[in-house]
Amino acid sequence: MKKLAATALAALLALTLGACGGTAGGASGDQTVTLYTVDGLEDWYAQRIEEFKAKTGITVQAVTAGSGEVASRVEKEKANTQADILVTLPPFIQRAASQGLLAASAPAGIDQVPAGQKDGQGRYFALMNNYLSFIRNPQVSPKTWDDLLSPSLKGKLQYSTPGEAGDGTAVLLQLQHVLGEQGALDYLKKLEANNVGPSSSTGKLQPKVAKAEILVANGDVQMNLAAIEKSGGFEVFFPADAQGKRSTFALPYYAGLVNNAPHAENAKKFLDFLLSPEVQGKAVDAFGAPSRTDVTPSGPRADKVKAALAGVEIWQPDWDAVLAKLDADLAAYKKAVGR
Repeated sequence: MKKLAATALAALLALTLGACGGTAGGASGDQTVTLYTVDGLEDWYAQRIEEFKAKTGITVQAVTAGSGEVASRVEKEKANTQADILVTLPPFIQRAASQGLLAASAPAGIDQVPAGQKDGQGRYFALMNNYLSFIRNPQVSPKTWDDLLSPSLKGKLQYSTPGEAGDGTAVLLQLQHVLGEQGALDYLKKLEANNVGPSSSTGKLQPKVAKAEILVANGDVQMNLAAIEKSGGFEVFFPADAQGKRSTFALPYYAGLVNNAPHAENAKKFLDFLLSPEVQGKAVDAFGAPSRTDVTPSGPRADKVKAALAGVEIWQPDWDAVLAKLDADLAAYKKAVGR
């Protein structure tokens, strides 16, 4: 979604490993779990990790990076598995499963997660629901996709790169939904006239918009609303099509047990904890939505999520189909924008 450079991840990983004597898992008896996770939930994780340790005595070590990078790291470490749990966005979680990187698990309460948000073979499930969005500085008020092509936004618009960031990949999918595959490529080619350039991090675009270094960027509802509450400076919107329809799709944080996890049993306990009704009810603390159908979010933050999505049509991608043609779509995208 939001991606750190590989070197940054390596540095984070080194610090994490150093805390447990040089291996992510440590000895088999260690009361630890190593979590590789996409960024965006740092504050929420910190609280849940403290609660889990108080409850079980197990320490969770979180390594954070972009959605593509954390999945890639698990793949690179396949012969010497370091991570116990992977949390990332679609279609990267589906790719990890197809590569044999995830093991089947059966967290308590998995029956309360809709079939469309969990793997039929039990390798991953939606931990928290989220949605693609865009953000704009109060200086401007674009409302449609065509508005984003305005010369007034030249050098003032940026979106994260499809294939590197989950939110960036989502932009490509959303445009395919609105304009068709060729229409999406034609549009993005035109948008390059305004685009600042590639960005591997969606999260880093938020402060740029707040400071008016750029005026429009892509994002996601959970991350954007959390940043607005903390420091403000921009607002969430959903570009409308030529008929005035605004739409988006669910972009859940998916969790899965890594195959050959060093601490598989501890990891399963943490997955049980994250999917418990108590913790699912706290998804709203991060402006996320619980994946369990028997947990109903409430309170001021839940109201803000509901308000942000009011009048927006939510559609559902076929993630297996997306994954099957992802490489071809990314190659076509790079050709269209001249990269």
